[in-house]
Parts: sequence; structure tokens; C-alpha cells
Amino acid sequence: MNEEYNPKQVEDKWRDFWREQGFFRAKTEAGGKKFYYLNMFPYPSGSLHVGHGRNYIIGDVVTRFFIMRGYNVLNPMGWDAFGLPAENAAIERGIHPRNWTIKNIAAAKEQFRSWGIEYDWDREITTCLPDYYAWTQWLFLKLYENDLAYKKEAAVNYCPVCDTVLANEQVVGGVCERCGTAPQRKTMKQWFFRITAYADRLVDDLDALTGWPENVKKMQKNWIGRSSGAEVLFRTEDGDEIVVFTTRPDTLWGATFMVLAPEHPLVDRVTTEEERAAVEDYRERAARASDIDRLSTEREKTGVFTGGYAINPASEEKIPIWIADYVLMAYGTGAIMAVPAHDERDFAFALQFGLPIIPVIEPSNGHAESFAAAGTMADGFGAALVADGISAAESAAGIRVSLEAGQIDRYIEIAREYLKPGRFTAVVGARFAVILEDGVYDLDSVRSDREILARLQQLDPALAGARTVMEVLAGIAEYEGFLFHSEYGTMVHSGRFSKVAGAEARAKVTEWLEETGKGRGAINYRLHDWLISRQRYWGAPIPIIYCERCGIVPVPEEDLPVLLPDVEFIGKMGLADIPGYAETICPRCNSPARRDTDTMDTFVDSSWYYLRFISPQEKERPFVVEDVNRWLPVDQYVGGVEHAILHLLYSRFITKALNDMGYLDFNEPFIRLFTQGMVCHTAYRCPEHGWIYPQQVEDGRCPHCGATLETANFSMSKSKRNVVAPAEIIDRYGADTERLYTLFMGPPDRDIEWSEEGVRGSFRFLNRVFTLVIAEAERVAAASERLNPDVLDRAGKDLWRRYHRTVRKVTEDIEGRFNFNTAVSAIMELVNELAKYVKEGGEDDALVREVIQGLILILSPFTPFFCEETWRRIGNTDAILDQQWPSFSAMALKEAMREIPVQINGKVRMRVNIPTTISSDSEALKAAVLAAESVCDRLAGKEIINVIAIPDKLVSIVVK
Repeated sequence: MNEEYNPKQVEDKWRDFWREQGFFRAKTEAGGKKFYYLNMFPYPSGSLHVGHGRNYIIGDVVTRFFIMRGYNVLNPMGWDAFGLPAENAAIERGIHPRNWTIKNIAAAKEQFRSWGIEYDWDREITTCLPDYYAWTQWLFLKLYENDLAYKKEAAVNYCPVCDTVLANEQVVGGVCERCGTAPQRKTMKQWFFRITAYADRLVDDLDALTGWPENVKKMQKNWIGRSSGAEVLFRTEDGDEIVVFTTRPDTLWGATFMVLAPEHPLVDRVTTEEERAAVEDYRERAARASDIDRLSTEREKTGVFTGGYAINPASEEKIPIWIADYVLMAYGTGAIMAVPAHDERDFAFALQFGLPIIPVIEPSNGHAESFAAAGTMADGFGAALVADGISAAESAAGIRVSLEAGQIDRYIEIAREYLKPGRFTAVVGARFAVILEDGVYDLDSVRSDREILARLQQLDPALAGARTVMEVLAGIAEYEGFLFHSEYGTMVHSGRFSKVAGAEARAKVTEWLEETGKGRGAINYRLHDWLISRQRYWGAPIPIIYCERCGIVPVPEEDLPVLLPDVEFIGKMGLADIPGYAETICPRCNSPARRDTDTMDTFVDSSWYYLRFISPQEKERPFVVEDVNRWLPVDQYVGGVEHAILHLLYSRFITKALNDMGYLDFNEPFIRLFTQGMVCHTAYRCPEHGWIYPQQVEDGRCPHCGATLETANFSMSKSKRNVVAPAEIIDRYGADTERLYTLFMGPPDRDIEWSEEGVRGSFRFLNRVFTLVIAEAERVAAASERLNPDVLDRAGKDLWRRYHRTVRKVTEDIEGRFNFNTAVSAIMELVNELAKYVKEGGEDDALVREVIQGLILILSPFTPFFCEETWRRIGNTDAILDQQWPSFSAMALKEAMREIPVQINGKVRMRVNIPTTISSDSEALKAAVLAAESVCDRLAGKEIINVIAIPDKLVSIVVK
């Protein structure tokens, strides 16, 4: 009776073996090839599910691979233990966040152990422990010393539920990313890190990160938001200067109004007494909205006229000054010049409030549209257009005309000829003009807008309520989509710059602004300084003291850490709520003083942790500089794409800052970055009872009320009750089955759907390999001769070549591509070939030994328990991690060829070399011969009647 694979028995046997042997303990001495692999360390905020496992299993595979390749591998693990997730979870359970955190860390470590995942546990770090956050506070002090940390009063996003300030990056979709509550706007004194000082380097250095995904680099570039343009100097009627940044100085002549942020310091001065009450009311309402809400494109535009005016420095026209909440004081200068003809947001605002819209950029395609409503033109108008080659479509509503470049002037001539008295039409697009009985009037200035509108209202009393010409045109449905554009086209109605186009236009206008003292070239950034103050308990205290005599005083380094007080946790609270915490003595003058009562954003903890892993027990400094510069940058970093902006950007900033201070020899923390996809699973939702656990569902109905459930695939989430606990899989199939399935079910950078049937398939595969290896174990152990490929028969050579191709494939897929799914697939194909060879009586014992030993070694990073067991079963006594990774033979990779005679009409006309992997298959052999160049030349111009292929022997072709 065949022995069956028993994963529980096997895995329990080896579970602690690797740790006890110290395989994952990095060598501290210099020398040899190093490889620093790092997973983004987790929040210990709850139990791990199989979706979490994907990230860490990948890391274990790569680590085992590089150990077998002879590298000194550092793969440490730690815990991002401070912050709101742990504190909020502790509040829900009525326990101290420290206790909650320690409990979850213990559970996570046990889960890693059950998965067979090992780390260099001697280097474990936990950010909520004083021996770590002392150095987070040291980092704060170093940034402060170098003018990269400062305190200022600022309007901030404040979450009333989490009871703390949120960085802009922590407001997602207009709500707090933690609790889903819309934040409020508050003005508070807060600590910031001056990340904007590194904005250019953070953008420019991305190009050198060739090992990073392009989408992550794009996300960072977009977040930093560097844009080139000009600062334009407007003046109010009273002479006050208002500076506006624009990326489109070529549109300056089309600026028909100005919008200030409600918080702009000049709002009070420009507001007239008649408008003051409305302005103040609007400012109060704007102050209650978050920045995210204010910038939302889906929100209706609101605003108020101040009563004041500014002078457009290009056109010299007076333009009204408005305030609107879609302009933020923190972005640019807090003022914009509105060019509604060439900005969608400004266009909507201008239409809503009846402000002039003057086109000043002609689109590059030269296309224009016109529409003559029914009754506007005399009979024959449409026919005249068609006769002139102009596209016209007639309907009951009228005639719609599409004009290509060069047709506009001729169209206007025809339109004037057929226009009925008292009617009008227009051209929009490459030219904006209104065609009247007595002439053609271009919409080229605010003045022309007023004059044309007056003429139209005389012609049609129904237009009496219109406020601008563009409002009239916007009421004609056929013009939708043609009334504004944001292209970089040719300047028109722009004085001496008319007919200048594209980049040249922007450059020449900027040069003119500088020459005339009306502006200058400038670069603007979307990136803001990093707000790090938090008004919560569970974080690293900010190491600052306030003294009435000395002002702001940094805590001396020798007094670090400033300890988080060990008090009874009573729920939502900050350090300011703890009696006596703030009271201290000034270290400079020994006077009574007060501590800062804010804690640091948890992203400060994670912005430098990859450095601490090098010297985790160091007492006198955060890291040993020589060791850090030897081990870093991290060779391979792995984590979720959701950290592309926050964590990765902050870590890059901190690395560059420490490099400038002389602590680091490198200025980028991570050489290569891989972002794994999510593991998804079916989720069930009842309209009345919410999310339902899958195991409760029968026939797609709610177990509580019987209603038909809504189903969809989501990434695994406790809130949606669609997680799969690892214990469910490991208890039934073993950890190696979960590991194998996790790696096989799809490209690791893509989202994948969890399937119980797929798990069973992976288990069947391991059973098959186990049965095969055990059946051949004695043969493998007894094989004594060295493998000689030259004496192998056809089947043996095919297996030998397949084995070496598989070794190369798996090596390349792990080392450079992270294509674990295709590596596993290649191993499965090798197993099929091996099983076939054995079943058909393959006699070469040395070949079977080489293939089975190599198979176990290349499978071992994926299924370490299984392979450690089978490795011993075939007679080995040393651990797999003591073995060298198999090499592949260049000779074996050369495809064997067979010479095939080719008959044409019964006579052998040529011989063609065909790979032996093809020649044994008649259909593949036919295709290969017919594709051969010599055969194609011989058959040119002939009709093929029939083709017969005899595998490995002959191909016969009949032609006429």
C-alpha cells in the first residue's frame, strides 16, 4: 500500500528546525554577497488572513532562494505598532493599546511560524517600545536642528471621531481613511516636516529607480505635482498686488475674472461694504468644509463677488474679484486668474455666475462648428454648403455644419448670403464669431462680449435674461463640447502674441512678463509639508519643551526617550489629558516649563525603520553608520501599492535628509520595489442584515430573513466578512498547500480570486509528487554513477533537457521577474515529464536521481516543509538550505535537432532540421516543415494538394 502524504505530521516535524539551525540569521561580518530583502512591516492590529499571507510568503520564497544561491541574506521583521488602528481597536475592546498590540504580535508570530515563514528574529523591532521610539525622537531633533521641522499655525483637517489632525494624504475620498468620517477644518498650531525642500529631488530621482513599478513612480510624481509656468502680477484698483501662478501664461488675455481663496489676506481689503455681509457669510461656510470637499469636481461650484476689481496686466481690462472655496490658500498663491474658455472648472463657474468667456487659444485641428436653427436661413442654404464641399446635416431642428481648417471664411460668406433678416447664427471652435445681417462680430474681448450680447437681445427678446454671449451659445445643444478646450494651440486675440503657438507661446509671454515687471517664470508644487502632530495618546511623544524664558527648547539627546506615560487607558485621550505629563523643567534655565503634548504621526515611525534593523540592539545611536552603509539600500522591498504615496514618499524624504546630514552614503532607501496584488473572495450582503459570513450562506439566501443576497468579489476584509482564516486551510491541507496555491493562482502583482477548488488542486499536486518521490526513493539513494547525457536515449534526453530548462525558468522567475506562478507551472510540467519517463520504464538511474533531487531543491522555496521531508526520504542528511541552488547546463538548453527528409511529388528534394521536441508530433512537424525557408522557396507559386507527415521520419508534399 502506497504511503500517503500527511502534511500535519510532516510540518510539525520541521516547523522549528530552520530557526534552531540559524539559517535566517544574517551574518554581521563584512564580506560576501549581501541581499537585503524587506517586507513592509505590518500593523499588529488583528489576526492575519490568507490574503495577508501572500505578501509574506513571497518574501520567504525569495529569501530561501538567495540563501541557496550563497548570499548573506537579511530578512528581518518588526511591528508598526503605534497609531490610530491600534488605539481605536483598543478603545472598542476596552483594553490598553499596548496590551492589544502585544497580543496581536504574538498571534502574528505564531501565524508566520505555521506558514513556515522565518525571519532574522534577533533583529525584531517594535515601534511602540522605548528602545525604538527614542530614536524616532532623535530623528525629530535632527530634522529640527537642520530647519526641517518647524511649528506653525495652519488650517488642518480634523477628524471629530478619531479626535486628531489628519494629514492631507490621510483624507481619502473626502473622509478620514480610518473611520470614514468627513473631517472638519480647524486652525491649530502644528508641527511639520519640511518635505517640500526636497520636492525637486523627490521627483527627479524617480527616473533612476528603474526597479520600481512605473505606476508607483507616476503616483508620486502626481502627488508632488511639480508644474512649470509663471507668476503673474495683478493689481487691484487700489494698487495692492495679487500674485497668481499659472501653467498657461499664453491664456492671460482670456483671464476675465479672478478668484481668491476665502482665507486670502487681501479679501478684507478688496471687499466693498455692499458685499461684505455676503462675503463674511461665505467665508464662514467655507471654513467648515474640508480641502478634499472643496476640490471635488462633482460638487456644485459656489462663490461670492467681493465688489472689487483687478487689472489684467495683458489686456488692461478691469476684471471682477470673486472668492470661491475651490481655491485653497495652501495651493499655489491662494489666487487664480480664471480663463473660462480654456479651463473646465472656470468655464462652469463663469456660466453659473454670468461672467465673460473669451477664447484666446485656437485649437490645433482648426475645426469649427455652426448651427442654423430652422427658419434662420433662406431655402437652398444646405445645398449651397454641400456644393462648396462643406459638411452639413439637415434635421427638423435646423442645419448643423462641421467646418475643417480653411473652410470658416467661405462658410461665413455663404451664411451671410442666406441669413434671413432679424436672425443670427454663429461659428464656434477654431473661431468664435456671431454672424448678423449687417456683419460678423468676433468674440475677442470683454467689450465685444457686451456689444454682441446687446445686439442679440435686440433681435430676440427671449435672450433678455442672458448675461454673456457664451451663455447664449451654451443654450444651443448642438454646441455642447465645442465651447471650451484646454489644448496648447495658437494664441488669438492676444495683441502682438497672436498667431504664436505651443511652447513658444508660453515662453515668449513669460519673457514679456519678466521684461515688463509684470511677472516671472516659476515652478509650483502640489506637495505640502508633512503635518506630523497628532492629538492622541498612542504615539511617540514630540521631544519639545516650551519655556517662557527660552521659548521652544529641544529635549537634550541624553534625556531621550521622552517616555509615553504608563497610565490607565480610559479610551479616546491625548497626552494633554494626562495629569502632570506636561509639567517639566527647562533644560536650559531650570525654570518650570511644559512639554509638547502631541504625538508624532505613525508614518514617522515607519519612515526610517529599515535603518534600525541593521543595529536593533544599539544603545548609543539609532544605527551603526558603517553597517548601514554596507547593507543598504534595501535590495528588494515588497508591499501594497496603497503605500505608494505616504510611506514610500516619506521614507525617501528621510533618507535624503539623513544623507545630507552625513549619516548615509545613499539617498534612496529601496533599489527595487514590488507591489503585490490583493487576494479577493466572494462577499455576501443582505439589504437588511448587512454582510454575511460565506459559511452561513445556503442557496444564496440570508440565514436570518431568507432574502436573496447580493454577491461580489472584494479584497479580503474583516468588515465584509469574506476573509479565509489560514488555520482552515492549514488544518485540512497543510501550510505548503496554501503557500503553493497562493503563489500559483496568478501573477503576484495582480489581484486574484481565492478558490477552494484551486487549493484542493495544489494539494493533489503535492500528493502526486510525494507518491512519485517515495516510489523512486530507493532508486535515487542507490544510484552511484555520474549522469552522462551522451548515453541517454531519446526519452532520457527529453527529460534531461526539460529539467535544465525548468531550472533556468524557475531561477529567472524568482530572481528577476517575481513570476512565481509561471515558475510553479514549469515545475508541474517537469513532474509530468518525470512521471512519464518513470512510467514508461526509463532506465537511467543517474538521470532520475538528478531530476528528483533538483526538483525537490527548486520546489523547496515554495513548499519548504514538503521538500525538507522528501529530501531526507531520498537519502540526504543535510538540510536543504545547506545545499547550493541547482545550476543549468548550457548544452542541455541547446535544442536537439533531427534531419527530416522532405519529398515533393514523391521525390526527396531537400532535408530540413527540425527540433526533436516537434518532430515526434505529426501536426507540429507539418507546420515546421512548411514554414522552413527552403521549402517555401521551392513551393513558391505552387498549389499544395496534400501533406503527409511521418513523425521523426519524413514529410511528403503533393503539389500542382
